[in-house]
Amino acid sequence: MKINSNMTWKLLLPVLLSGFPLNLWANGFLLPDQDAFATARGEAFVATADNASAVYYNPAGISQLEGNNVRAGFYGIDLEPQYKSPSGQTYDNESKLHAVPQFFYTYGRTNWPVSFGLGVYSPFGLQVEWPQNTGFRTAATQGRLTTVTINPVVSVKLSPTFSIGGGVMVNYANIDLQQGLSPYPASDLFRFKGDSWDVGYNLGLRWQPVEKVSFGATVRSSATQNFKGHTETIFPPPYNTSPYSPYNSLANSSWELPLEAVFGVSYRPTPKWNLEFDAHYTDWSTIGTVNINQTAFPPFLPSTVPKTLDWQSSWLFEFGGTRFFDNGWHVSGGYVFNESSVPDASYTPLVADLDRHFFSVGTGYKGKIFNFDVAYQFSYGPSRTVTSSAAPVVNGDYSSISHAVLLTVGTHF
Repeated sequence: MKINSNMTWKLLLPVLLSGFPLNLWANGFLLPDQDAFATARGEAFVATADNASAVYYNPAGISQLEGNNVRAGFYGIDLEPQYKSPSGQTYDNESKLHAVPQFFYTYGRTNWPVSFGLGVYSPFGLQVEWPQNTGFRTAATQGRLTTVTINPVVSVKLSPTFSIGGGVMVNYANIDLQQGLSPYPASDLFRFKGDSWDVGYNLGLRWQPVEKVSFGATVRSSATQNFKGHTETIFPPPYNTSPYSPYNSLANSSWELPLEAVFGVSYRPTPKWNLEFDAHYTDWSTIGTVNINQTAFPPFLPSTVPKTLDWQSSWLFEFGGTRFFDNGWHVSGGYVFNESSVPDASYTPLVADLDRHFFSVGTGYKGKIFNFDVAYQFSYGPSRTVTSSAAPVVNGDYSSISHAVLLTVGTHF
Protein backbone atom coordinates (compact mmCIF):
# COMPACT_ATOMS: atom_id res chain seq x y z
CA MET A 1 0.00 0.00 0.00
CA LYS A 2 1.38 3.38 -0.97
CA ILE A 3 1.33 5.99 1.82
CA ASN A 4 1.37 9.60 0.77
CA SER A 5 1.54 11.46 4.04
CA ASN A 6 1.40 11.31 7.82
CA MET A 7 -2.06 12.79 7.61
CA THR A 8 -3.22 9.79 5.58
CA TRP A 9 -2.16 7.47 8.39
CA LYS A 10 -3.81 9.66 11.02
CA LEU A 11 -7.09 9.47 9.12
CA LEU A 12 -6.85 5.86 7.99
CA LEU A 13 -5.76 4.00 11.11
CA PRO A 14 -8.72 4.87 13.34
CA VAL A 15 -11.01 3.65 10.55
CA LEU A 16 -9.11 0.35 10.22
CA LEU A 17 -8.95 -0.20 13.95
CA SER A 18 -12.66 0.44 14.37
CA GLY A 19 -13.11 -2.93 12.69
CA PHE A 20 -10.88 -4.76 15.19
CA PRO A 21 -12.32 -8.27 15.64
CA LEU A 22 -13.17 -8.41 19.31
CA ASN A 23 -16.14 -10.73 18.87
CA LEU A 24 -14.13 -13.93 19.05
CA TRP A 25 -16.75 -15.46 21.34
CA ALA A 26 -20.04 -16.52 19.88
CA ASN A 27 -21.96 -19.78 19.94
CA GLY A 28 -19.55 -21.03 17.28
CA PHE A 29 -16.87 -20.87 20.01
CA LEU A 30 -18.96 -22.00 22.93
CA LEU A 31 -17.78 -25.48 23.95
CA PRO A 32 -20.69 -27.39 25.51
CA ASP A 33 -19.05 -30.70 24.51
CA GLN A 34 -17.65 -31.84 27.84
CA ASP A 35 -18.39 -35.58 27.82
CA ALA A 36 -18.63 -38.20 25.07
CA PHE A 37 -21.86 -39.74 26.41
CA ALA A 38 -23.59 -36.33 26.58
CA THR A 39 -22.32 -35.24 23.16
CA ALA A 40 -23.45 -38.50 21.53
CA ARG A 41 -26.94 -37.55 22.82
CA GLY A 42 -26.74 -34.07 21.25
CA GLU A 43 -25.76 -32.50 24.62
CA ALA A 44 -29.26 -33.36 25.90
CA PHE A 45 -28.10 -34.30 29.39
CA VAL A 46 -29.24 -31.67 31.92
CA ALA A 47 -32.22 -33.75 33.10
CA THR A 48 -30.24 -37.03 33.06
CA ALA A 49 -26.93 -35.84 34.57
CA ASP A 50 -25.98 -39.26 35.91
CA ASN A 51 -22.20 -39.36 35.53
CA ALA A 52 -19.37 -37.22 36.91
CA SER A 53 -19.60 -34.68 34.04
CA ALA A 54 -22.82 -33.50 35.75
CA VAL A 55 -20.46 -31.09 37.55
CA TYR A 56 -20.68 -29.08 34.30
CA TYR A 57 -24.04 -30.14 32.84
CA ASN A 58 -26.09 -29.96 36.06
CA PRO A 59 -24.38 -30.06 39.49
CA ALA A 60 -27.60 -31.25 41.14
CA GLY A 61 -27.21 -34.53 39.26
CA ILE A 62 -24.13 -35.68 41.18
CA SER A 63 -26.46 -36.65 44.07
CA GLN A 64 -27.30 -39.75 42.00
CA LEU A 65 -23.69 -41.01 42.26
CA GLU A 66 -22.22 -42.99 45.13
CA GLY A 67 -18.56 -43.57 46.01
CA ASN A 68 -15.71 -42.09 43.98
CA ASN A 69 -16.44 -41.39 40.31
CA VAL A 70 -13.92 -40.12 37.77
CA ARG A 71 -14.50 -39.10 34.13
CA ALA A 72 -11.70 -37.76 31.92
CA GLY A 73 -11.31 -37.32 28.20
CA PHE A 74 -10.82 -34.96 25.28
CA TYR A 75 -12.74 -33.24 22.51
CA GLY A 76 -10.83 -33.30 19.22
CA ILE A 77 -12.22 -31.15 16.42
CA ASP A 78 -11.41 -30.41 12.79
CA LEU A 79 -12.86 -26.91 12.24
CA GLU A 80 -13.32 -25.87 8.59
CA PRO A 81 -15.01 -22.49 8.04
CA GLN A 82 -14.82 -21.22 4.45
CA TYR A 83 -15.08 -17.72 2.99
CA LYS A 84 -16.09 -16.87 -0.58
CA SER A 85 -15.33 -13.28 -1.57
CA PRO A 86 -17.65 -11.18 -3.75
CA SER A 87 -15.19 -11.83 -6.63
CA GLY A 88 -15.70 -15.58 -6.28
CA GLN A 89 -12.39 -16.62 -4.62
CA THR A 90 -12.58 -19.08 -1.72
CA TYR A 91 -10.39 -19.21 1.39
CA ASP A 92 -10.14 -21.77 4.21
CA ASN A 93 -9.16 -21.63 7.86
CA GLU A 94 -5.46 -22.54 8.20
CA SER A 95 -5.69 -23.64 11.84
CA LYS A 96 -8.08 -26.58 11.73
CA LEU A 97 -7.15 -29.18 14.33
CA HIS A 98 -7.72 -28.69 18.06
CA ALA A 99 -7.95 -30.88 21.16
CA VAL A 100 -9.66 -29.84 24.40
CA PRO A 101 -9.35 -31.97 27.58
CA GLN A 102 -11.82 -32.40 30.47
CA PHE A 103 -11.67 -33.91 33.95
CA PHE A 104 -14.47 -34.54 36.48
CA TYR A 105 -14.59 -36.15 39.92
CA THR A 106 -17.45 -36.73 42.36
CA TYR A 107 -17.83 -38.29 45.80
CA GLY A 108 -20.96 -39.32 47.67
CA ARG A 109 -22.14 -41.88 50.21
CA THR A 110 -25.37 -43.86 50.44
CA ASN A 111 -26.54 -42.33 53.71
CA TRP A 112 -25.33 -38.78 53.00
CA PRO A 113 -27.71 -36.16 51.57
CA VAL A 114 -24.64 -34.18 50.41
CA SER A 115 -22.34 -34.99 47.47
CA PHE A 116 -19.18 -33.23 46.28
CA GLY A 117 -17.62 -32.72 42.87
CA LEU A 118 -14.80 -31.04 40.99
CA GLY A 119 -14.48 -30.21 37.30
CA VAL A 120 -11.61 -28.83 35.22
CA TYR A 121 -12.68 -28.01 31.68
CA SER A 122 -12.62 -25.43 28.89
CA PRO A 123 -16.04 -23.78 28.29
CA PHE A 124 -14.91 -21.45 25.44
CA GLY A 125 -12.08 -21.63 22.94
CA LEU A 126 -10.58 -22.74 19.67
CA GLN A 127 -8.59 -20.86 17.04
CA VAL A 128 -8.97 -19.40 13.55
CA GLU A 129 -6.25 -18.27 11.15
CA TRP A 130 -7.09 -16.88 7.71
CA PRO A 131 -4.70 -16.42 4.75
CA GLN A 132 -3.22 -12.94 4.32
CA ASN A 133 -4.78 -12.42 0.88
CA THR A 134 -8.48 -12.69 1.76
CA GLY A 135 -9.11 -8.97 1.32
CA PHE A 136 -10.38 -8.60 4.89
CA ARG A 137 -7.01 -8.63 6.68
CA THR A 138 -7.72 -5.13 8.07
CA ALA A 139 -10.67 -6.74 9.93
CA ALA A 140 -9.15 -10.07 10.97
CA THR A 141 -6.25 -12.41 10.33
CA GLN A 142 -5.88 -14.59 13.44
CA GLY A 143 -7.67 -15.19 16.70
CA ARG A 144 -6.96 -17.54 19.57
CA LEU A 145 -8.86 -17.99 22.81
CA THR A 146 -7.92 -20.46 25.54
CA THR A 147 -10.04 -20.84 28.68
CA VAL A 148 -9.80 -23.09 31.72
CA THR A 149 -12.46 -23.34 34.45
CA ILE A 150 -11.89 -24.91 37.86
CA ASN A 151 -15.32 -25.77 39.25
CA PRO A 152 -15.86 -27.29 42.73
CA VAL A 153 -19.54 -28.07 43.41
CA VAL A 154 -21.84 -29.39 46.15
CA SER A 155 -25.18 -31.13 45.68
CA VAL A 156 -27.88 -31.59 48.33
CA LYS A 157 -30.65 -34.17 48.04
CA LEU A 158 -33.66 -32.46 49.64
CA SER A 159 -35.92 -35.46 49.02
CA PRO A 160 -35.62 -38.80 47.23
CA THR A 161 -36.85 -37.10 44.04
CA PHE A 162 -35.44 -33.56 44.25
CA SER A 163 -31.85 -32.27 44.40
CA ILE A 164 -30.16 -28.90 44.12
CA GLY A 165 -26.52 -28.12 43.50
CA GLY A 166 -24.07 -25.35 42.83
CA GLY A 167 -20.48 -24.28 42.90
CA VAL A 168 -17.82 -21.70 42.16
CA MET A 169 -16.30 -21.30 38.70
CA VAL A 170 -12.73 -19.96 38.75
CA ASN A 171 -12.07 -18.93 35.16
CA TYR A 172 -8.75 -18.30 33.42
CA ALA A 173 -8.63 -16.92 29.87
CA ASN A 174 -5.82 -16.10 27.45
CA ILE A 175 -6.45 -14.25 24.21
CA ASP A 176 -4.43 -13.32 21.11
CA LEU A 177 -6.09 -11.25 18.34
CA GLN A 178 -4.44 -10.00 15.15
CA GLN A 179 -5.30 -7.90 12.12
CA GLY A 180 -3.40 -6.11 9.38
CA LEU A 181 -3.07 -2.35 8.98
CA SER A 182 -3.07 -2.45 5.18
CA PRO A 183 -5.39 -4.50 2.97
CA TYR A 184 -2.50 -6.17 1.12
CA PRO A 185 -0.33 -9.10 2.34
CA ALA A 186 2.57 -7.59 4.30
CA SER A 187 4.37 -7.76 7.64
CA ASP A 188 2.31 -4.96 9.24
CA LEU A 189 -0.08 -5.86 12.03
CA PHE A 190 -1.98 -4.74 15.10
CA ARG A 191 -2.10 -7.37 17.87
CA PHE A 192 -3.57 -7.62 21.34
CA LYS A 193 -2.46 -10.32 23.78
CA GLY A 194 -3.69 -10.65 27.34
CA ASP A 195 -4.86 -12.95 30.08
CA SER A 196 -7.33 -12.75 32.94
CA TRP A 197 -8.77 -14.49 35.98
CA ASP A 198 -12.34 -14.10 37.20
CA VAL A 199 -14.90 -15.90 39.36
CA GLY A 200 -18.46 -16.96 38.59
CA TYR A 201 -20.88 -19.65 39.72
CA ASN A 202 -23.10 -22.45 38.46
CA LEU A 203 -26.40 -23.67 39.93
CA GLY A 204 -28.63 -26.61 39.11
CA LEU A 205 -31.72 -28.54 40.11
CA ARG A 206 -33.07 -31.95 39.21
CA TRP A 207 -36.56 -33.30 39.90
CA GLN A 208 -37.78 -36.81 39.10
CA PRO A 209 -41.44 -36.92 40.18
CA VAL A 210 -42.03 -40.34 38.58
CA GLU A 211 -39.70 -43.11 37.45
CA LYS A 212 -40.11 -42.37 33.74
CA VAL A 213 -39.79 -38.56 33.77
CA SER A 214 -37.17 -36.17 35.14
CA PHE A 215 -36.64 -32.44 34.78
CA GLY A 216 -33.39 -30.53 35.00
CA ALA A 217 -32.13 -26.97 34.85
CA THR A 218 -28.77 -25.29 35.26
CA VAL A 219 -27.41 -21.75 35.15
CA ARG A 220 -23.81 -20.70 34.54
CA SER A 221 -23.29 -17.09 35.53
CA SER A 222 -21.82 -14.29 33.49
CA ALA A 223 -18.35 -13.17 34.56
CA THR A 224 -16.19 -10.21 33.59
CA GLN A 225 -12.76 -10.96 32.12
CA ASN A 226 -10.40 -8.03 32.74
CA PHE A 227 -7.64 -8.87 30.27
CA LYS A 228 -4.23 -7.38 31.02
CA GLY A 229 -1.46 -7.64 28.47
CA HIS A 230 -0.01 -5.59 25.64
CA THR A 231 -0.56 -4.45 22.09
CA GLU A 232 1.99 -4.90 19.33
CA THR A 233 1.98 -2.66 16.25
CA ILE A 234 4.12 -3.00 13.13
CA PHE A 235 3.75 -0.31 10.49
CA PRO A 236 4.72 -0.92 6.87
CA PRO A 237 7.75 1.07 5.61
CA PRO A 238 8.56 3.94 5.54
CA TYR A 239 6.72 4.49 8.85
CA ASN A 240 8.68 1.75 10.55
CA THR A 241 12.37 1.71 9.68
CA SER A 242 12.40 -2.03 10.32
CA PRO A 243 9.13 -3.79 9.44
CA TYR A 244 9.90 -6.42 12.07
CA SER A 245 10.43 -4.00 14.99
CA PRO A 246 7.07 -3.61 16.74
CA TYR A 247 5.80 -0.83 18.94
CA ASN A 248 4.72 -2.38 22.25
CA SER A 249 2.32 -0.89 24.75
CA LEU A 250 0.78 -2.12 27.96
CA ALA A 251 -2.94 -2.59 27.36
CA ASN A 252 -6.11 -3.89 28.97
CA SER A 253 -9.60 -4.78 27.88
CA SER A 254 -12.71 -5.75 29.84
CA TRP A 255 -15.08 -8.34 28.37
CA GLU A 256 -18.05 -10.18 29.80
CA LEU A 257 -18.54 -13.92 29.44
CA PRO A 258 -22.25 -14.62 28.84
CA LEU A 259 -24.78 -16.08 31.21
CA GLU A 260 -26.05 -19.50 30.14
CA ALA A 261 -29.25 -21.28 31.16
CA VAL A 262 -30.27 -24.81 30.16
CA PHE A 263 -33.66 -26.46 30.71
CA GLY A 264 -34.55 -30.06 29.87
CA VAL A 265 -36.88 -33.01 30.28
CA SER A 266 -35.97 -36.69 30.10
CA TYR A 267 -38.43 -39.45 29.29
CA ARG A 268 -37.68 -43.14 29.92
CA PRO A 269 -40.49 -45.22 28.34
CA THR A 270 -38.66 -48.37 29.50
CA PRO A 271 -35.41 -48.94 31.44
CA LYS A 272 -33.73 -49.62 28.10
CA TRP A 273 -34.43 -46.14 26.63
CA ASN A 274 -33.71 -42.55 27.66
CA LEU A 275 -34.96 -39.69 25.45
CA GLU A 276 -34.30 -36.04 26.29
CA PHE A 277 -34.93 -32.56 24.93
CA ASP A 278 -33.04 -29.48 26.18
CA ALA A 279 -33.17 -25.75 25.41
CA HIS A 280 -29.87 -23.92 25.97
CA TYR A 281 -29.93 -20.10 26.18
CA THR A 282 -26.80 -17.91 25.89
CA ASP A 283 -27.16 -14.22 26.78
CA TRP A 284 -24.81 -12.36 24.42
CA SER A 285 -27.07 -9.27 24.45
CA THR A 286 -25.21 -7.68 27.38
CA ILE A 287 -22.15 -7.16 25.19
CA GLY A 288 -22.17 -3.73 23.61
CA THR A 289 -18.90 -1.83 23.07
CA VAL A 290 -15.52 -3.32 24.00
CA ASN A 291 -12.42 -1.14 24.36
CA ILE A 292 -8.71 -1.94 24.15
CA ASN A 293 -6.96 0.67 26.30
CA GLN A 294 -3.28 1.38 25.56
CA THR A 295 -0.95 3.19 27.96
CA ALA A 296 1.93 4.05 25.59
CA PHE A 297 0.40 3.91 22.16
CA PRO A 298 2.55 4.36 19.00
CA PRO A 299 2.23 7.24 16.52
CA PHE A 300 -1.06 7.62 14.64
CA LEU A 301 -2.96 5.18 16.88
CA PRO A 302 -5.65 6.20 19.38
CA SER A 303 -5.09 5.38 23.05
CA THR A 304 -8.43 3.53 23.11
CA VAL A 305 -9.52 1.20 20.33
CA PRO A 306 -13.31 0.76 20.55
CA LYS A 307 -15.48 -1.90 18.97
CA THR A 308 -19.27 -1.86 18.96
CA LEU A 309 -20.50 -5.45 18.93
CA ASP A 310 -24.25 -5.48 19.60
CA TRP A 311 -24.50 -9.24 19.72
CA GLN A 312 -27.78 -11.09 19.98
CA SER A 313 -28.88 -13.68 22.51
CA SER A 314 -29.26 -17.12 20.98
CA TRP A 315 -30.51 -20.65 21.63
CA LEU A 316 -29.32 -24.19 21.12
CA PHE A 317 -32.09 -26.77 20.82
CA GLU A 318 -30.81 -30.22 21.74
CA PHE A 319 -32.41 -33.63 21.32
CA GLY A 320 -30.97 -37.08 21.95
CA GLY A 321 -31.65 -40.63 22.93
CA THR A 322 -29.83 -43.67 24.28
CA ARG A 323 -30.58 -47.38 23.97
CA PHE A 324 -29.18 -49.53 26.79
CA PHE A 325 -28.39 -53.24 26.48
CA ASP A 326 -28.25 -55.95 29.14
CA ASN A 327 -24.49 -56.52 28.73
CA GLY A 328 -23.51 -52.98 29.83
CA TRP A 329 -23.25 -51.51 26.33
CA HIS A 330 -25.29 -48.60 25.00
CA VAL A 331 -25.66 -46.59 21.78
CA SER A 332 -26.76 -42.97 21.44
CA GLY A 333 -27.70 -40.43 18.80
CA GLY A 334 -28.47 -36.72 18.88
CA TYR A 335 -29.17 -33.48 17.03
CA VAL A 336 -28.54 -29.80 17.92
CA PHE A 337 -29.73 -26.66 16.17
CA ASN A 338 -27.48 -23.69 17.00
CA GLU A 339 -28.75 -20.17 16.29
CA SER A 340 -26.38 -17.50 15.01
CA SER A 341 -25.40 -14.78 17.51
CA VAL A 342 -23.61 -12.10 15.45
CA PRO A 343 -25.50 -9.67 13.16
CA ASP A 344 -24.11 -8.53 9.80
CA ALA A 345 -23.28 -5.05 11.11
CA SER A 346 -20.65 -6.40 13.53
CA TYR A 347 -19.66 -9.57 11.69
CA THR A 348 -16.12 -10.91 12.01
CA PRO A 349 -14.43 -13.76 10.12
CA LEU A 350 -12.83 -14.87 13.41
CA VAL A 351 -16.16 -16.43 14.31
CA ALA A 352 -17.73 -17.13 10.89
CA ASP A 353 -20.91 -17.31 12.92
CA LEU A 354 -24.02 -18.74 11.30
CA ASP A 355 -26.88 -21.11 12.01
CA ARG A 356 -25.48 -24.61 12.48
CA HIS A 357 -26.80 -28.16 12.57
CA PHE A 358 -24.98 -30.76 14.69
CA PHE A 359 -25.47 -34.52 14.28
CA SER A 360 -23.87 -37.02 16.64
CA VAL A 361 -23.65 -40.76 17.31
CA GLY A 362 -21.80 -42.73 19.95
CA THR A 363 -21.40 -45.90 21.89
CA GLY A 364 -20.02 -46.89 25.26
CA TYR A 365 -19.77 -49.45 28.00
CA LYS A 366 -20.50 -49.19 31.73
CA GLY A 367 -19.04 -51.81 34.04
CA LYS A 368 -18.82 -52.10 37.80
CA ILE A 369 -15.41 -50.41 37.92
CA PHE A 370 -14.51 -49.04 34.48
CA ASN A 371 -16.55 -47.29 31.81
CA PHE A 372 -15.92 -45.47 28.56
CA ASP A 373 -17.74 -43.60 25.79
CA VAL A 374 -16.75 -42.54 22.29
CA ALA A 375 -18.73 -40.13 20.09
CA TYR A 376 -18.54 -38.66 16.59
CA GLN A 377 -20.06 -35.25 15.85
CA PHE A 378 -20.60 -33.60 12.47
CA SER A 379 -21.70 -29.99 12.08
CA TYR A 380 -22.92 -28.17 9.00
CA GLY A 381 -23.51 -24.45 8.59
CA PRO A 382 -25.41 -23.45 5.43
CA SER A 383 -23.89 -20.54 3.53
CA ARG A 384 -24.53 -17.09 5.02
CA THR A 385 -24.20 -13.96 2.88
CA VAL A 386 -22.85 -11.03 4.89
CA THR A 387 -23.39 -7.39 3.89
CA SER A 388 -21.76 -5.55 6.79
CA SER A 389 -22.41 -1.84 7.21
CA ALA A 390 -19.56 -1.38 9.70
CA ALA A 391 -16.79 -3.32 7.93
CA PRO A 392 -17.61 -3.79 4.23
CA VAL A 393 -14.33 -5.66 3.67
CA VAL A 394 -15.83 -8.73 5.39
CA ASN A 395 -18.71 -8.95 2.90
CA GLY A 396 -19.11 -12.30 1.19
CA ASP A 397 -20.40 -15.81 1.75
CA TYR A 398 -19.46 -17.84 4.83
CA SER A 399 -20.06 -21.54 5.39
CA SER A 400 -18.73 -24.09 7.85
CA ILE A 401 -18.39 -27.78 8.50
CA SER A 402 -16.61 -29.57 11.32
CA HIS A 403 -15.82 -33.09 12.40
CA ALA A 404 -15.22 -33.97 16.05
CA VAL A 405 -14.38 -37.07 18.04
CA LEU A 406 -14.78 -37.34 21.81
CA LEU A 407 -13.32 -40.06 24.01
CA THR A 408 -14.16 -40.27 27.70
CA VAL A 409 -12.99 -42.93 30.14
CA GLY A 410 -14.09 -43.34 33.74
CA THR A 411 -13.84 -45.40 36.85
CA HIS A 412 -15.95 -46.01 39.96
CA PHE A 413 -14.56 -47.16 43.29
